[in-house]
Amino acid sequence: MSLDKPYKDVPGTTVFDADMSRQGYHLNQFCMSLMKAENRARFKANERAYLDEWPMSEEQKQAVLARDLNRCIALGGNIYFLAKIGATDGKSFQQMAGSMTGMTEEQYREMMVGGGRSVEGNRYTEEKK
Repeated sequence: MSLDKPYKDVPGTTVFDADMSRQGYHLNQFCMSLMKAENRARFKANERAYLDEWPMSEEQKQAVLARDLNRCIALGGNIYFLAKIGATDGKSFQQMAGSMTGMTEEQYREMMVGGGRSVEGNRYTEEKK
């Protein structure tokens, strides 16, 4: 029996709950493997071959190859684990976050320094009725 998840009704929000953790387990374990230099080197030498060593879904592997972090999150990835991919690519967390929002690093930084994203449009769908 599934738990009631009212947070599923918030546009643009993915909550990393127990179900998402189970879905993304192997994706997140792959990310953690990138903490070791020898694994980063193997991944960079042949990304697909390294990913094929992990029992991830093909969709998860394609999201990693495309560096589509929003898709990785939708497939159970946790941003703190996914940050290891960015670090492997030489990207800062700020650069990654900017790319996930369609902004440059500088635009993202300015938005955050200015107080963050507006809450308008980020309310429960039910509140709009």
